[in-house]
Amino acid sequence: MPKRVCQIIKLKPSAEAEYKAIHAAVWPGVLAALERAHIIDYSIHHYPPLQLLIATFKYTGQDYQGDMRKVAEDPETQRWWQVTDGMQESFVEGAEGSGKDIPWWTELEEVFRCEGKA
Repeated sequence: MPKRVCQIIKLKPSAEAEYKAIHAAVWPGVLAALERAHIIDYSIHHYPPLQLLIATFKYTGQDYQGDMRKVAEDPETQRWWQVTDGMQESFVEGAEGSGKDIPWWTELEEVFRCEGKA
């Protein structure tokens, strides 16, 4: 079964329009890096009252940490993060940006799942 991941981060209020605009046309190289890393069904939702960004995706590979390192090493993704990280505020103490040793986005614990009937 795929690994499901849910993460949150705070969006700076001043960056809301720019963040939505850049995500309306995600760079092809960034999408390709996600695909190479076995990430599917990726979405980011915005909750304006708390300025939360909520990301969910499924990981279908066999080496999550290794594939995440490959994404972090991708030059196009690094350039993307240079743009988007400045629009966000991490909840993780000591976090300095995406792709670093300390996670930028906070990963949430799954407490319930209903798969439904196939």
